[in-house]
Amino acid sequence: MTVLDSRPSGSSSVKSSTEMLVDPTGVSMSPVDDLGEGRGPAWLDDWLKAHASDVVAWRRHIHTNPELSRREYNTTELVAKLLREVGLKPRILPGGTGLICDVGNGPRCVALRADMDALPLPENTGLPFASTVDGVSHACGHDAHTTVLIGTALALASATELPGRVRLVFQPAEEVMPGGALDVLAAGGLDGVERIFGLHCDPRLQVGRIGTRIGAITSASDLLELRLSSPGGHTSRPHLTADLVHALGTVITGLPTMLSRRVDPRSGTVLVWGAVHAGEAPNAVPQDGLLRGTLRTGDRDIWAELEPLVKDLVTGLLLPTGVGFDLHHRRGVPPVVNERESTQILRAGIEAALGDDALAGTEQSSGGEDFGWYLEHVPGSFARLGVWNGQEKQRDLHQPTFDLDERALLVGVRVMVHTALAALA
Repeated sequence: MTVLDSRPSGSSSVKSSTEMLVDPTGVSMSPVDDLGEGRGPAWLDDWLKAHASDVVAWRRHIHTNPELSRREYNTTELVAKLLREVGLKPRILPGGTGLICDVGNGPRCVALRADMDALPLPENTGLPFASTVDGVSHACGHDAHTTVLIGTALALASATELPGRVRLVFQPAEEVMPGGALDVLAAGGLDGVERIFGLHCDPRLQVGRIGTRIGAITSASDLLELRLSSPGGHTSRPHLTADLVHALGTVITGLPTMLSRRVDPRSGTVLVWGAVHAGEAPNAVPQDGLLRGTLRTGDRDIWAELEPLVKDLVTGLLLPTGVGFDLHHRRGVPPVVNERESTQILRAGIEAALGDDALAGTEQSSGGEDFGWYLEHVPGSFARLGVWNGQEKQRDLHQPTFDLDERALLVGVRVMVHTALAALA
C-alpha cells in the first residue's frame, strides 16, 4: 500500500506506508482517534489501526488539490491507484472522471456512493493543507466522502470473506445539475445492485453521530434563468418604451409570491433569486436583463408540475409590461426519498459500528442532492455524517471557512462497512 505526502507542494510524491507521514510543517502525522475502536469485525479493527494515518493523508491530499465537476482526473487516478494496489479492478467512467469498482464475490450486490468534485469557491480556513487551486475548494466535504469510501473499499478488501459484493461508486459532478449520478447510471453503475447507501457531511451534527430519516431527506432543486428584452430608451420617457428594470422587479417579487398561492405550502416549495443584472447608466432604460435563481420543493409530485406553472406565472406577470422574455427552466435533481427498509438497514449498520448513541434524527433539507437519481432506480438510504468537533463554531457547507473534524473519516468508514455487511446479511 502507498500513501501520499500531505504537503501542498506542486506535485505530491508517493511514499511507502512504512515511512513517516508528515504534514506541511514537517511534523509526524498522528492518526485520529477511532471512536468505534474494538467494535469489530476484527479485520476492520486491524485495518483501521494500521491505516488511520493513511486515511487522514488521503483526505488532506484531496483537500489540497481540489478539482471541479467533471474535471476530477487526478482524484480519479488517485482512487484507482489505491484500489488497484490491493488487487481490485476499478472501471473509470466513459467521461474520464469517476469510477466503479466491486469488492467481494457472489450474485448479490449492494452499492456505496461517494462524490468527488469540489466547488468554485475560495478557501479561507487557514489550514496548512488548504486548497492550492485559486478559487476552488472542498467546501462541501466531498474530499471526506471520497476518503471514507477509499477506506471502506480497502478495509473490505482486507476481509477474508464477504457475504456478497459491494459496489463502490466514486461519482463525479454532484455539484452541477442534473448531476453526475446520471453518468453513473448511463454507464450501468447500478446494474445488478439491490440497494444503495451514501453519507454526506453535516456540520450541525457532532462527530460520532449519524442523522437518518425515513422519507424525503433533501428537496428537488431546479435552476431558473430569465432573460428580458426591451427596446430601451431614456428614463425621462418610460411611457415610450418597455421599462425592463421595473419588469425585473415585478418578477423578482411577484413570482415567489404567486408560487406561494398556487402550490401547497406543506410541500416546502421556495424560490430564491441569486443573481440579477441589468443596465449601467442611471438615466437609461436597458435593453437586456438577466435573472437567475433556484426553485426547490420537497414534494416529488409537485416537482413534476412546476415547469409549466412557472412559465404561466411569468407570462402573466410580464404581459402588462410589454417586455419580452426567454425563460430557461433547467430541471435539476429529484428529492432524495429514503426507503424504509433500507433506512432500517442503515440504522442497524450505524448501531453495529458505533452503538445506539450514534443514531440521530434529521430534518428534510431544502438542499438538492443528485443521490435522488439513484433512488429512482433502486431502493436505498442517505444519511448525514456528523463532522462538528463539538467545541468550535459550526462552519456551514458551501462557505470558504468550512472544515471538519477528521475523526469523522474513521466513523464514516465504520458506518459504510457495517451498513454493507448488514445489507448483505
